[in-house]
Amino acid sequence: MSNRDFLLEVGTEELPPKSLFSLAQSLADGLATGLGKAGISFGTVEWFATPRRLAARINSVAEQQSDQEVKRLGPAVSAAFDATGQPTKAAVGFAASCGVDIAQLQHADGPKGKVLQYIGIKRGGLTTTLLPELISNALKNLPVAKRMRWGSGAEEFVRPVHWVVVLFGSAVVDAEVMGVRAGRHSQGHRFHAPRAIELANPAVYSQALREQGRVMVNVQQRREAILSGVTALAGSLGGIAVVEPELLDEVTALVEWPVPLAGPSMTIVS
Repeated sequence: MSNRDFLLEVGTEELPPKSLFSLAQSLADGLATGLGKAGISFGTVEWFATPRRLAARINSVAEQQSDQEVKRLGPAVSAAFDATGQPTKAAVGFAASCGVDIAQLQHADGPKGKVLQYIGIKRGGLTTTLLPELISNALKNLPVAKRMRWGSGAEEFVRPVHWVVVLFGSAVVDAEVMGVRAGRHSQGHRFHAPRAIELANPAVYSQALREQGRVMVNVQQRREAILSGVTALAGSLGGIAVVEPELLDEVTALVEWPVPLAGPSMTIVS
């Protein structure tokens, strides 16, 4: 069983800055939880966020669920066979529901004595067929205080959704997310690079958005760029940048391509 990287990006209208990072973190956590419950192995989990997008990339995701052992308890042995040892309707029905012959059933200890038992193997499903539901569940469980509708559809989300990227390796996953058909095209900066950006695979996500779209999707890199930029600009003007952590986080959540600017100086006379 081979593994592939998985990428989900949900492109929206401007998201609320104060909840942006928690939404992205919750999306990544929800996807990882869904994969775990489905018995699909995976590696590292990353999340990305800008004012116009929530995204998660999960590395080394298995292409198929692990096979699962299935156990089912049936009727009591005393009710499954008559006085001559022939199977009753109860035994025949239980075997049929399990898709096996009566001879393949076992006897096991039940709450009130011996019962028929079926033990089998359920083959794991393909990850590509399971991802649409996992994505839907992760989005529904996001901590959104108030959801909104848009257009004529019935979908609800924190903001209207305009594009969706769902890649499993180099392949687009056949899925509809929030009423939008998934593809491999993201969007660049609204003003600096307003165009579609084709993503070949999940690995190129950050670099492609930065180089082609002038969008820094990595929150930590964007925060550091803002801090170093304003610090350097202040120093060039003979000053010191006073940066409050809460304000830095808010500004990081408000921009996709930070560029520090210096305003006019002001002297206060008392």
